[in-house]
Amino acid sequence: MKIRNTAFATLIVAASVLLAPVYGPAIRARAASNGDDLDKDMRSVAAAYALVEKNFADPVDSEKAFYEGVIPGMLHTLDPHSSFVDPKDYREMQRRQHAQYYGVGMQISMDGPNTCVMEPFVHSPAWNADLRRGDIIAAVDGKETLGMGSDKVADMLRGPKGTQVKVSVKREGASEPITATITRGEIETSVVDAFWVKPGIAYLGVTTFEAQNVSRDVELLLRKMGEQNVQGLILDLRGNLGGLVNEAVGLAGRFLHDNQTVVSHHGRAEQEQVFRAKAVALAQKYPVVVLVNGSSASASEIVSGALQDHDRAWIMGDTTFGKGLVQAQFPLAEGAALLLTIAHYYTPSGRLIQRDYSHKSFFEYYYSRKEANTDTQDVKATDSGRKVLGGGGITPDEKYPTPKYSIFERRLTLGQPLGGYADAFYHFASTYFGTKKPELAAGWQPNDEVVEGFRASLKAQKIPFTDAEFDTHKDWVKERIRWEMYYRAFDKNTAERAKWAGDPEVLKAIESLPKAQTLLNQATRVYAMQR
Repeated sequence: MKIRNTAFATLIVAASVLLAPVYGPAIRARAASNGDDLDKDMRSVAAAYALVEKNFADPVDSEKAFYEGVIPGMLHTLDPHSSFVDPKDYREMQRRQHAQYYGVGMQISMDGPNTCVMEPFVHSPAWNADLRRGDIIAAVDGKETLGMGSDKVADMLRGPKGTQVKVSVKREGASEPITATITRGEIETSVVDAFWVKPGIAYLGVTTFEAQNVSRDVELLLRKMGEQNVQGLILDLRGNLGGLVNEAVGLAGRFLHDNQTVVSHHGRAEQEQVFRAKAVALAQKYPVVVLVNGSSASASEIVSGALQDHDRAWIMGDTTFGKGLVQAQFPLAEGAALLLTIAHYYTPSGRLIQRDYSHKSFFEYYYSRKEANTDTQDVKATDSGRKVLGGGGITPDEKYPTPKYSIFERRLTLGQPLGGYADAFYHFASTYFGTKKPELAAGWQPNDEVVEGFRASLKAQKIPFTDAEFDTHKDWVKERIRWEMYYRAFDKNTAERAKWAGDPEVLKAIESLPKAQTLLNQATRVYAMQR
């Protein structure tokens, strides 16, 4: 399923289960009160439920009352990140962590009542069967899927390796549904991409740390590129909500020296644990600029905080989210789980990254966040003596505010005028290519004819805008059209690479590589003096 910004709170909780491979049911629970008090409290809960069950106007579902009421209610009194995960969501969380499953290999999402193909993974069974971005899934094994919901459709598409599934899709311009018989295979996904953004300058993007193959894929990609030829690297963690601590430690640690601290944590029931770097020789030789924003959270803050504290990278962008609470998974009966905060994590200098949440609602914490307020009492220093503050996320060394969408841009990308999630560019590309195999020449750019065709499509769909608005945003419109067309004709990585190669913040980061080189020189001298 496609990750949506509207699910930000749920995602940041799920993406912050940092210690899942380390902790679990083996953590010894410590009672917060003595046995008599606990028995008294539990008797009160049982009495309250008995009253509800006996007197409520309608029959009471006990599972719903406890799994959707009592347990989540208890956790919500603790902090914004402790949560209850039902069996279905817990299975999906584990699947994402393993980054591997059996199925047809595509990302799907809802567009109004329709379940649509968003991305057939390159060389997957879906890709080989010529399923395309923009296809509407009409039926699976003959069962109609209209209004079914993408989660249910995804369950129908998954299955044992080697088994077959019939997928019927509606495609723009086709008079009849197109049916493909697809043999399910082993699907392994990657959340990492790397390419040469300029000669000698590498771009490394990591979209999440949820998967267990992040560190491995980074090593493979940089080795394939020829890391010995890297003169500078842009590490993009913008929008990365976090994930597994081991993957964050692996990524940050490769740029540090052996045994340098990456992150530490301690909590009421747990002894302090320190995670240390495992260096990669080639990664010690070039400057690094890390890009972050307000949606860089948790594991992303471990990476950026460690590299900043050790003066190993120049941090650019907006102050990060400020999520420094560590959750462990505690499996429950029937396949559900608790994600319970067990500790706080600290950067190598001892900074607490967690923002204060004690004087605001959880809604304000997630959605109405202004610039994070750092704790002026939590003053620490980097290895070279630069002052850094804790308690409010990672403050960048160089501010680069995240551009805000204009009303026109939001109208075309959020999908509300279309009654669903897909944006106007998505629908235009489906019409533009129709039944033809999407093909474009290398370096293709939308010309005036394509741009005017897009303007006409907006008017045909009755999406409100003025010609003056359109003309003011014409460069942005061209960029979005190119991204969508590249996605169809090539693949997502090709579209993303074209976008990031011209991204103003990436270009600014390249200009800031000399600042990162100065930090690297300082860090090298300090490390040599400490040995």
